[in-house]
Order: sequence, then C-alpha cells, then structure tokens
Amino acid sequence: MSTLAIILIATAAGSLLSLLLAAVVALSARPSWVPVLVSYAIGALLGASLLEVLPEAVKMNGDIDTVSKALLGGILLFFLLEKLVLWRHCHDEICDAHGSHDHGHDHGRSGLMITVGDTFHNFVDGLIIAGAFLVDFRLGVVTALAIIAHEIPQEIGDFLILLHSGYTRTQALLLNLLTGVATMVGALLGYYALSMLEGWTPALLGLAAASMLYVALSDLIPGLHKRAEIASTLQQLVLIGLGIGSVALAGYVIGHGH
Repeated sequence: MSTLAIILIATAAGSLLSLLLAAVVALSARPSWVPVLVSYAIGALLGASLLEVLPEAVKMNGDIDTVSKALLGGILLFFLLEKLVLWRHCHDEICDAHGSHDHGHDHGRSGLMITVGDTFHNFVDGLIIAGAFLVDFRLGVVTALAIIAHEIPQEIGDFLILLHSGYTRTQALLLNLLTGVATMVGALLGYYALSMLEGWTPALLGLAAASMLYVALSDLIPGLHKRAEIASTLQQLVLIGLGIGSVALAGYVIGHGH
C-alpha cells in the first residue's frame, strides 16, 4: 500500500472515529442540558486554544511574533464574520440578533464561526498527519492517534455549540462531518507540497486558536451571566474546569505516551 493511501486512510478513520465518539456523547444530551453543557464547551475551547494549539504553533518555528499576529488578525476576522451574519439576519434596527435571544440560541453566529475555525484546525491536522507519515510510519500512526484523542473533547464542544446556536442534531452532525473533509484536503496538500506549506502552519494554527477564543469569550461566556445565582455560577465554573481539564488530561496522556 502506498504512503499516500495510508495517509488518506488514517485521516479518514481518525476524523470519523473522533466525530462518532463525540456525537454519541453530545447527541445523547437532552435539549434542556445544552445551556448547562455549554459551560463545558467553553472550557474545552479555552483549553484547546491556550494549552494545545497556540503552544504547538509557537513550538513549530519558535516565532511567537507570527503566531501573535495571526491570533490578532483571526480575532478581527471573526469579529467581521459575526457582523456579516448579524447583517444577514437583521433588516430592521431592532431584531432578535441585536437584542434578546427569544428562541434560546444566537441565530447561528457562534455555530458558523466555530465551523470555520474547525475547518482551519482540521486542515492543519491533515498537514501534521501527512508530515509524520512522510518521516516515519510509526510516527504517523502515533500522531494520528494523538490527534484523535485531542479531537474528541473538541468535537463534543463543537456539537454543543452548534446545538446552542440553533442547529438541529442532524445539521450539527453534517456540519462536523463536512469540516472533517478539511483534514483530507490538508493531508493531500501535505503529501504533495508539505515543504511549501510548512511555513504557513503556525499562522493557520493561530487562526484556529483565534476562532476558539473568540467564540468562547465573545459569544458563549456572556450567556452564562444571565444566570447570576451562586449555585449556577459554581456549576458553570466546575463545568468550565472539566472542559479545560479534559483537554489538559488528553495532552498529558499523549505526551507521556511518547
């Protein structure tokens, strides 16, 4: 079997496995649980961006300046993207997207942005898997398994954000499946043009981190302030901590597995 075939099988299997495992957890949640579980999604996004994605981007070439600029540019990009979604939904001066969320969701804003960000992230995952297999088969297998382990908490968070954003369970599943295609694209480009794209990888990771941070801090955390009671606040803090902890634990296990 050719190296390219192995790379494509590994990326496809990894995307499907992480998606299915995340779907089993996320889609078994009752609709009434979604506002509560959004706290976990916030933690997973903060943990993935600050503990995994950004450190990995800096490690790749040691150039924190490039990563910082990509992160800043990404935050501005997602701010403009959110504005575009708002303009699309609003034809009057006052509307649901500008004011209260009468239907319990945000008209797809955070869902759309997390989908775009996840596409960047999956594309980079494909590049990384292809590069590892080109270096060594065993390294490729270990890398693919590591990415699956890191993707599961992130995919759970993405599902919850899409449901919170007003998408149906079927739509959330299809959107996450489509973003998985970016892994295959990244793997193909990585195989054929890794040397040319390698310099762009830290910047792409910076954009992926920007999407996670923007959604968590701008769209999701403000919604938690609607429940200001001490018991609700403690529950939110615990779930955010669990989200961060799940990402940190996955990184610790994989790191010591090497």
